[in-house]
Amino acid sequence: MNSNLNKTMDKSTFWIGILSMIVIMGCRSKKPENNWENLFNGTDLSGWDTYIGAEFSGGDWEDWTKGERLGLNNDPDKVFKVDILDGEPVIHISGKRFGGLSTHREFQNYHLQMEFKWGTHKYAPKENAPKDSGLLYHAVGEHGADSGFWMRSQEFQIQEGDTGDYWGCAGATFDVPVRLEENNFIYDPMGELLHFSPDNERGRHVVKSTDAEKPSGEWNTIDLFCFEGTAIHVINGKKNMILYNSSQINTAGNEMPLVKGKIQMQSEGAEIYFKNIRIRTLKELPKKYLR
Repeated sequence: MNSNLNKTMDKSTFWIGILSMIVIMGCRSKKPENNWENLFNGTDLSGWDTYIGAEFSGGDWEDWTKGERLGLNNDPDKVFKVDILDGEPVIHISGKRFGGLSTHREFQNYHLQMEFKWGTHKYAPKENAPKDSGLLYHAVGEHGADSGFWMRSQEFQIQEGDTGDYWGCAGATFDVPVRLEENNFIYDPMGELLHFSPDNERGRHVVKSTDAEKPSGEWNTIDLFCFEGTAIHVINGKKNMILYNSSQINTAGNEMPLVKGKIQMQSEGAEIYFKNIRIRTLKELPKKYLR
């Protein structure tokens, strides 16, 4: 009787051990969801800095941008704050004053994804212009280097009708294949590869190839892929452009690579919301967007 009981226990112990090994192996092989890391915790702006430039009080651009700045982490008007919208936590940017919300950390070789939605309010001097903001990446150097508001960076434009355009901020440069159409350089994968910089006659702006933004008031998804010196702008699953040889003009006037930096969202006269801001490391660019 004891012998049979021992045999039964031995068999039970054996199978329990096998099942335990399977569970342990399964847990070890299971990875976090596609290795995403959330940059917004849904509660506060931990991990982010705010920067506010001079207040607009009329006059010309030069007088405004040289005015007194509130500066770093001094935001009495709560231009940047956390809110609840449609039952979800969001970063709410009022647009009331120009400035930027930037990560503490720098990133390199990554896939960044976020969602944005326009609010209703607009402010001077852009109360009669399309709603405007922007996703700045590879942001480096001093805050306010660009017009007193933003860092030197590459810009994934977020503006009604123009989301996905490229702008180089404060000396950032890119090479982009384009065609010239009515004095606008438009992204064209079969076009001529040209250098865009504030120091040449072409300037620092390239128009996207397709308009994939949803109507104002709906959520849009941005995907930004950066690997080495190349970047890909994608809005709502549609590629807007591929940009090559990311560089910056340093204080000595020389160009040098720009492949790493902070991430910054702009406050630029329009109310906007962001949510589901997350990032993951890339080992290569996605082939489906390179075709």
